[in-house]
Amino acid sequence: MVVLNKIYTRTGDKGTTALGNGDRVSKHDARVNAYGTSDELNATLGVARLHASGEIDALLSAIQNDLFDLGADLCRPDLAQDAEAEYPPLRMIEAQVTRLEAEIDRMNADLNPLRSFILPGGSALSAHLHICRTVARRAERLATELSEVAEVNPHVVKYLNRLSDWFFVAARVANNNGSDDVLWVPGANR
Repeated sequence: MVVLNKIYTRTGDKGTTALGNGDRVSKHDARVNAYGTSDELNATLGVARLHASGEIDALLSAIQNDLFDLGADLCRPDLAQDAEAEYPPLRMIEAQVTRLEAEIDRMNADLNPLRSFILPGGSALSAHLHICRTVARRAERLATELSEVAEVNPHVVKYLNRLSDWFFVAARVANNNGSDDVLWVPGANR
């Protein structure tokens, strides 16, 4: 378990930070950008939850926990050395991806098919979930960029890909099951 007795350590004062395996890297390292953006997504999701209640809030809470798992996974390089680690590194697993898929399917079942693209907006929760969707897409782009130069658990990328879809569908649910979606009207202001 993590114990945080002192918040500032001064170890990053020269522009480096420690990864989960103790290696020090630049604070703008591709790995730090990837897990930093998952942390940003988690904070953005915290704001969205201020407008949520009931089942959707419970689902969002589970996603927030998953995002900490995801950040822990990304901050620990060298998947091949997991078995030798003093403490088993936390890694994303397929079950977290399939849970999102099942939730997407369940939420989407009650929605009318789309006839146009949706503009972010409608209810406050929907608007915030659209922000979460776009930050999730950025986190996915950074994770795939990292995967071109370093090893990344493939479940991280799959989870982020499903998560942005999850936020899209949940945003429609938050708009009165899609009835209050704000639809794009191509060329409306020409």
